[in-house]
Amino acid sequence: MSFFDEFIVRPILNLLMAIYSLIPDFGVSVIIFTIIVRLLLWPLIKKQLHQAKAMRKMQPELVKIKKQYAKNPQMRNLAMVELYKKHNVSAFGSIGVMIIQLPILIAMYRVVQIFVSSRADLGKYVYDFMKNLPVANNLVNNPDQFNQNFLGIIDLTQHAISKNGIIIGLVVLAAVAAYLQYLTSKQLSPQSDSNRKLRDILSEAGDGKEADQAEVNAIMTRKMMKFMPVMMFFVIVYLPAALALYLTTASAVGYLQNYIIFKQDSKEMQEIADKKSKASTKIDKRVKKATEARVTRIKAKD
Repeated sequence: MSFFDEFIVRPILNLLMAIYSLIPDFGVSVIIFTIIVRLLLWPLIKKQLHQAKAMRKMQPELVKIKKQYAKNPQMRNLAMVELYKKHNVSAFGSIGVMIIQLPILIAMYRVVQIFVSSRADLGKYVYDFMKNLPVANNLVNNPDQFNQNFLGIIDLTQHAISKNGIIIGLVVLAAVAAYLQYLTSKQLSPQSDSNRKLRDILSEAGDGKEADQAEVNAIMTRKMMKFMPVMMFFVIVYLPAALALYLTTASAVGYLQNYIIFKQDSKEMQEIADKKSKASTKIDKRVKKATEARVTRIKAKD
């Protein structure tokens, strides 16, 4: 057994097996497993989103720095480093979740392969203590008794598009996964007031005008935000339905997590603004009282 199978695939398979032992429905087990993984990643996801929000707030200052030091790359880099420090942002702080999720996705593909086409090998992957669970033990000894359906309706070993034809329900599932991915990307994408297109910027560059790299990056991000879900859809329709269900659930939970975190941040920012407003009001009252007292003293002297 390879290092990857032993330390990543095997724990994931056994967690999925433990859930399946409690609820012998493969689809429900995949959904619960995905929710557990996303909840375990919550601290990293929260940090990633804070980094993303901070980066969006920094965009105007970054643009200003790039224009100010357009002819001095060294000073520009120093100013950008100071700006990152000021906002407590790491240039690589948002990739932690991606680094962790990628091996999980690959391992999930391997786990689905085992359940779909290599059930005879389950005994090699299931931990010995897991075999004390009746359902797990029965599945190891009788692989054909595996319930590969979701709610008794969708066969999760099938593909949306295969040589046997097209399964409409799985195509819809792939479309839902792609759309949820689009919504999640939209939540994280930088906000821009510019409606200019890439060809306009390239045309200006051809006329000798220097292109604003920040604006180019924002345009490319918007294009990728639309392209990636489409590409994701065409990949998912050729994957086992269990993976499509995993990706759909992950995107749905991810969107909900982003919404909760952004809402919390907005509430915190409002509370800070309210405190500042109250403090400002108190200062104004003190200034007013001091002014009135001074006027009274002047009148008394007169």
